[in-house]
Amino acid sequence: DASAGPAMTPAQCEQAVEDGRAIVRGLPGNVLLLGEMGIGNTSAASMLLSRLGGLALEDCVGKGTGLDADGLARKQAVLAEALALHAQANGPMEALAAFGGFEIATLVGVVLEAALQRRVIVVDGFITGAAVLVAQALQPNVVQRCVAAHESAEPGHALLLRHLGLVPLLRLELRLGEGSGAALAWPL
Repeated sequence: DASAGPAMTPAQCEQAVEDGRAIVRGLPGNVLLLGEMGIGNTSAASMLLSRLGGLALEDCVGKGTGLDADGLARKQAVLAEALALHAQANGPMEALAAFGGFEIATLVGVVLEAALQRRVIVVDGFITGAAVLVAQALQPNVVQRCVAAHESAEPGHALLLRHLGLVPLLRLELRLGEGSGAALAWPL
């Protein structure tokens, strides 16, 4: 719970990144399609984008899977408190450990290893894009291996893609990630 303390310890964060690297080492092929599934991970992605991208939090936060206006206002307030609580978490690994989540940290490792192996990385949506943002902050040429599958309906996703210099192949207003955009973009 990033609003009460760091989402993970530095050791847990490093282990999650290493777990992602190990997953890719065990996979054949030269292309990796990213996807994710979770609850609340647009919150972590929004905080990572705000902190590492130097953007205003309110520009990064969206409705997720369907908040109304009051829910969105509460989400923004809670995330603003979490950002303030972790004001010293400015580096990529520090921000990742502070804001989470384990799935994003694992995806950071996946992206780093896939780029190291010179694989093409098809980036699905906002959450997988947040992992690329962290990976890019750690290894500046990672984004050269990435293709943005689509631009989701999350307002932060468009900002994230612009920050990374990626142009999405599709704009279908998909809200859920789960690899659906990467699968749709793959034939292209």
